[in-house]
Amino acid sequence: MESMRDIKRRIRSVTNTRQITKAMEMVASAKLRRAQERVVASRPYADKMREVIASIASGARGNTHPMLEKRDVKRTGYLVITSDRGLAGGYNANVLRNLTRQIESRHDNADEYVIFVIGRRGRDFLNRRGYPIIGEVTNLSDSPEFADVKDIVARAVQMFADEEYDELYIHYNRFVNAVTQKPTEKILLPLEGLQEGESEEKVLYDYEPSEEKVLAELLPKYAETLIYNAVLEAKASEFGARMTAMGNASDNASELIETLNLQFNRARQAAITQEIAEIVAGANAQA
Repeated sequence: MESMRDIKRRIRSVTNTRQITKAMEMVASAKLRRAQERVVASRPYADKMREVIASIASGARGNTHPMLEKRDVKRTGYLVITSDRGLAGGYNANVLRNLTRQIESRHDNADEYVIFVIGRRGRDFLNRRGYPIIGEVTNLSDSPEFADVKDIVARAVQMFADEEYDELYIHYNRFVNAVTQKPTEKILLPLEGLQEGESEEKVLYDYEPSEEKVLAELLPKYAETLIYNAVLEAKASEFGARMTAMGNASDNASELIETLNLQFNRARQAAITQEIAEIVAGANAQA
């Protein structure tokens, strides 16, 4: 049985831990609000670009582009977004588990795919297991700018355009709400379904110098925008997961402190009872 001194030491230790997890929960909550605002602010730009591209792609002249056309899949690219730090519950484990499951189901060997990774946790996990990583970005800020991921995003899109692989998937945690983050796989390239959800009223645009050149210029930028939006959603998901994890840790610490206080009170009561018994026994011995 633990002594009263040991129990008090454990109570102090768990109390200090609870203070840390409470502080981390509050910090994650504040960062989550800012991340949500950035996600919402990024959507109108992507929506308008999608509208313009869909208008050109579905035009009467039948404009096409290699980034819109499916081709026989000989090699696949994956871009996975994780965090640089842990203490976020199953945030990283869920998306990496989903990635490895899809790779195992689609490919027989490592020559059939390549991986781009954003985030130290994903990089370290995949490196330890020998997955073919050809591009990485780590140490993203809590409010990432497009410039922070521009190089890896542009390279991922350009390699598809150069037919170094025939499809590109993105894996990340889609932000649902503060307590729900859904591991998601999306096919990024080729760009499919651009006409889905279009209204019957189509806006007519005049393009200079030509529709083909405008389409060729916009499609890579649109693909890059989709990846950047996924990075923003992943950041919001990370803060939501960390806030939830730290909240659960604080609750568990509180329960443990209650249990330890109960053990301490029982130990103190037992010590007092023993002292009283010794005093009574001593008094009886002198009578």
